[in-house]
Amino acid sequence: MPNSQNKKGKRKATVRQQPTPPTQDELSDSYGALEIGETIEKDETELELEKLVFGDDAGFHEALKLYRNDTVDPIEGASGESAVASGAEEVEDTDLDAVEDADVSEALQYLTIEKHYIIMILMIYQLFFLDSGPSANSNQDLILAPQPGDNEEETEGVDPPAWIDSDDERISVSLASNPRLRKLRISESEDIVNGKEYSKRLRQQFERLYPVPEWANPFESRKPSSRRKRRKLSAAGRSSSESNSDDDMSIDSDALSAQPLAKLLQSTGALTETSTTSTSIRKKLRPEVIDIQRTKDVSGVQHSAITSLSFHPLHPLLLSSGPSSTLTLHHISPHAPSPNPTLTSLHIRSHPLTTSAFHPPTGARIFFSARRRYFHIWDLASGRISKVSRIYGHAAEQRTMERFKLSPDGRWLGLVGSGRKGGGAINILDAHTCQWVAQVRVEGKGGVADFAWWGDGAGVLVVGKGGEAVEYSLQERRVVARWIDEGAVGTTVVALGGQRKADTGLGSDRWAVIGSQSGIVNVYDRNAWTVETMPERPAPTRALGQLTTPVSCVEVSPDGQMLVMASRWKRDALRLIHLPSCTVYKNWPTANTPFGRVTALAIAPNSEMLAVANEQGKIRLWEIRS
Repeated sequence: MPNSQNKKGKRKATVRQQPTPPTQDELSDSYGALEIGETIEKDETELELEKLVFGDDAGFHEALKLYRNDTVDPIEGASGESAVASGAEEVEDTDLDAVEDADVSEALQYLTIEKHYIIMILMIYQLFFLDSGPSANSNQDLILAPQPGDNEEETEGVDPPAWIDSDDERISVSLASNPRLRKLRISESEDIVNGKEYSKRLRQQFERLYPVPEWANPFESRKPSSRRKRRKLSAAGRSSSESNSDDDMSIDSDALSAQPLAKLLQSTGALTETSTTSTSIRKKLRPEVIDIQRTKDVSGVQHSAITSLSFHPLHPLLLSSGPSSTLTLHHISPHAPSPNPTLTSLHIRSHPLTTSAFHPPTGARIFFSARRRYFHIWDLASGRISKVSRIYGHAAEQRTMERFKLSPDGRWLGLVGSGRKGGGAINILDAHTCQWVAQVRVEGKGGVADFAWWGDGAGVLVVGKGGEAVEYSLQERRVVARWIDEGAVGTTVVALGGQRKADTGLGSDRWAVIGSQSGIVNVYDRNAWTVETMPERPAPTRALGQLTTPVSCVEVSPDGQMLVMASRWKRDALRLIHLPSCTVYKNWPTANTPFGRVTALAIAPNSEMLAVANEQGKIRLWEIRS
């Protein structure tokens, strides 16, 4: 008891009195006494506080030694007790009775500041590492950082990025561990790539799936046509030098599909220039089995049935029209981000269209008509639309101009006459001046069923509804042959196609195809036909009976290897026939092929695409492969 009282008395006697802070007037007087440029010297208290907060060189090196020697947290001891606790035990062992309260609180505050100081040193130390030896990663996993000049060819003409993230080069991405990223590998053994290479390959994969259209890339459109080249397979037996030269050959007809759509309409030269014939020869199709693939449908749906389809002779354009009084141009590009878009359209009020066609061989103009006494001509280069409303001397026989066909050479226009007196007639006009040139008359009842131009444009084949066929030559201005279709019961359509071995005065077409109301389609081979030896009732090469309703469409491919026939009176009534074997393909169409009621057909000039339109106003496309 006496000892404890003595300790309390000593503590009370040693309590220090806190100094009173100086007033504002005293501070202003002391600062005012300083001269300009003179600094106040730091006292011991300020130096001690600066050491505790910012540290000194000795404390920094001591903390580094402490971190290197201990394998555990320097703040934590081997037994898990904190440094503050161990320091407190030392203070307790040194007889805390002899230490004043103010000194104990000051010592604890000092230890707390030292703890935060050491943590700050460790955070700075973690920013550095010691190179202790080679890495455990294999050399195959390491990728060199790209040099500034590595991608000069790829970035030629492309604006540099506005911002580059430096962390991309330090990121590592595993391509082999993620199944969705394995397609980004160049080789099967490749695995780790950095972030910059990873973003580059993702961009390449996206552009491979969704290529940039050329009209959206002004730099590509400024390149010369020699830059747009396609690698072609060299023929067997060619030397290596010849195969290398094939790689530099520019595209002929296919290059037209890369022209900008705006330029196609605005430039007069793009629509009037002629295309050179492609040097590549299309391979022959196999009979019975055909390699055909459906592509993206033409975008948009017409408001009525489509009664007329026509491919542009040079450019990848498709023309469609129908009773909706709208004439539509479609850009055929199945692999674009927006496949087969609508290019432009022309609407004429109260004018239900029945026939429309490009003016061959350049396709610079469009002829279209309805059940009217006139027809229109649309000049694509200037946008001007002209109206032809009269045929002098034959107005009584031409009360409507709804059905017409243009000759393949573009010189003539044939109109089906409306008069049936003495049979029927075809009025032939000059396609450029629209002046009457000649008239072809068919004897028989019912009038003209249909007609087709010879491949060279020098004549026309006219078929009456009773099966009478007339071959008319425009060079001689007379009928050179007459014959009757075998078993004809209400002839509906006729088509010519293929290439004959020799010109015998009946045109350059090998095949003549005639459809009837009974669904029978007769295919005639005209190779042996001549003007002198033309039989009156020739036997057809093959009579096709796959259709059971009236035949409304027949079309022979430009290369003469395929025949398409269809009927609009029955759903999905379309068949594909191989020529010259005249066999129906077995693998297409199938029961699930979505035709609908077919109202119009068209085959591309290169015979590699088939367009089918139906009553719902939809146009579906199929790619025909050799």
